[in-house]
Amino acid sequence: MNQLQTTVRLQESNFYLEVCLDPFNKRIRADDYRGNIQEILTKLEKLVHEHSVEKLIIKGRTEDTFTFYEAGFQPEAVIDRYFLGTDAWFFTKFYTSERKTTDHWMTEDGIIQNIYQLEPPGKRPHPPKEYILKKVSQSDAAKLSALYRQVFQIYPTPLNDPDYVKKTMEDGTIYYGFFHQGEIVSAASAEINSFYKNAELTDCATLTEHRKYGLMKLLLKELEQELKRDGIYCAYSIARSLSFGMNAALYQLGYKYRGRLMNNVYIYDKLENMNIWVKNLANC
Repeated sequence: MNQLQTTVRLQESNFYLEVCLDPFNKRIRADDYRGNIQEILTKLEKLVHEHSVEKLIIKGRTEDTFTFYEAGFQPEAVIDRYFLGTDAWFFTKFYTSERKTTDHWMTEDGIIQNIYQLEPPGKRPHPPKEYILKKVSQSDAAKLSALYRQVFQIYPTPLNDPDYVKKTMEDGTIYYGFFHQGEIVSAASAEINSFYKNAELTDCATLTEHRKYGLMKLLLKELEQELKRDGIYCAYSIARSLSFGMNAALYQLGYKYRGRLMNNVYIYDKLENMNIWVKNLANC
């Protein structure tokens, strides 16, 4: 089983820092901070060495850009309006040469270029009536985990564990799925940040034999509608950079490409680069 990510909140005299310790993916991600930025950076460097990680990510605010540059960070991507209407920049720093090396960058650039040449999608027929779209409840956690177990050999979080799925639901993540003959054959989730009013659309998975009906686009649209009802308009998704289909689906749903995170997480059988896509739900 994956080593679980742990969120740690540090309140000291001159700063507040919220970090995600992610031993499975050998990284630390600072999700929120305020206060003395120099002391924050010093604390993060200490955590990097304590946990022997290979990559440090900070969701930074625009006003701290030059400070991050001076500390050796580079911007990899941005999420528009992440912090209650203010942009969040993904500033990153690598601690091994291997983690800073990728063989697929030019191929992934080509994928983005080709996606932006696509025609707007035509009207898709609804899937056959035996496909039932509904919100997934805790009672279906085992079925949901079975789907993720079949689709992904390796995944950044242990969604193959029903107890973990239930915990994410308790923490506010919502899942929608297509049920076929009683089993979940396609699913996606929205991981909601209720304080900053944003949501990551994630955990997208469809069994191969059910991919011809465009189920994922329908699931994402359903999640978007629920987010809008809750007053959340900043939606974003992080997709495998080598997946033409998933990136194309996001583009055709109106998401905008906002950068690429190098060697970000282990998925399938290796470290993968991940593209960030952003959509302002207030405009649709």
